[in-house]
Amino acid sequence: MERKIIHVDLDAFFAAVEILDNPSLKGKPVIVGGGSSRGVVCTCSYEARKYGVHSAMPGFMAKKRCPHGIFLPVRHRRYGEVSREVFKIFYELTDMVEPLSIDEAYIDVSNIQKDPLKIAHFIKKEVLKKTGLTISVGISYNKFLAKLASDWNKPDGIKVITREMIPHILRPLSINKVYGIGKKSAERLKKIGIYKVEDLLQLPKEYLIEFLGKYGNEVYDRIRGEDNRKVKAIKERKSIGREMTLDKDTKNPEILRKYLDKFAKNISQSLTNKGVLAKTVTVKIKTSSFENHTKSRTINDYINSSPEIYNIASDILDEIELGDGIRLIGLTVSSLSQNDVEQLSFFNIEDL
Repeated sequence: MERKIIHVDLDAFFAAVEILDNPSLKGKPVIVGGGSSRGVVCTCSYEARKYGVHSAMPGFMAKKRCPHGIFLPVRHRRYGEVSREVFKIFYELTDMVEPLSIDEAYIDVSNIQKDPLKIAHFIKKEVLKKTGLTISVGISYNKFLAKLASDWNKPDGIKVITREMIPHILRPLSINKVYGIGKKSAERLKKIGIYKVEDLLQLPKEYLIEFLGKYGNEVYDRIRGEDNRKVKAIKERKSIGREMTLDKDTKNPEILRKYLDKFAKNISQSLTNKGVLAKTVTVKIKTSSFENHTKSRTINDYINSSPEIYNIASDILDEIELGDGIRLIGLTVSSLSQNDVEQLSFFNIEDL
């Protein structure tokens, strides 16, 4: 039996929630995040995207491109509330839901005896009715094509890609659309004249494997409509973390420890609220030259107290070379144990 996979993606989610809560923002260039001189854009409305603003763009650049943009702070707690309402709709249909982020998921509806297109329309209708938000949906027989389809008619779109459409529907697409080809690989391919999928189709499998390494075989199959990855049902969060971009770069470990202490207290509260324990602590830093460094420590016993988390994080920080100024610091705990209590929601995101 051919699989029936749906990919769902809420449209400009953070910005859409802000507009939902403040209708006067409708039709305006709303930019979430990036408001400070060192901030980064989380997402933005489609009106702001017309000016070239996009997620992960430095705030100062977004302001240059869209000087009349409306910059708003990130409200993780509120986005988490709305996300949970949306995912309830998915789980009412099936347990075969694989969340990719707070606003995106794969749903395997192969065992539901209904037309997947009707299921997709039901999802769109329910999300709009219960949250006031629009969602774009892609339908196909594998994950790669379903995700590709959901991006086809954004926003508020719906698209079906059938086996009969392959490979001609893929031929005109940029190689950047192919899952498994990152930015660096795309740049290398373009240097040898490979810009579109139709160019990729001319390359032998052996050449792609040599050029792209372990992803070469997967890319070869995907551009021919094959992707054997299964939807992995995920209902629990794998980690809890907090991070912050600093107002000024610093090499002062005491300043960094103050942030770690704040994060540890916040994370400890989250763990305690859900009766969850952790045994791996990870500290992340980003230098002034935008290099990321992470270091982890796994202990023998599960913990959830703020002092224990902080002490381990502080020890890890002592082991990290602080040669360059630090612009971002983060703290994460993982290897979580449910401890036979209420399951930790993958989307239980709380403010710092």
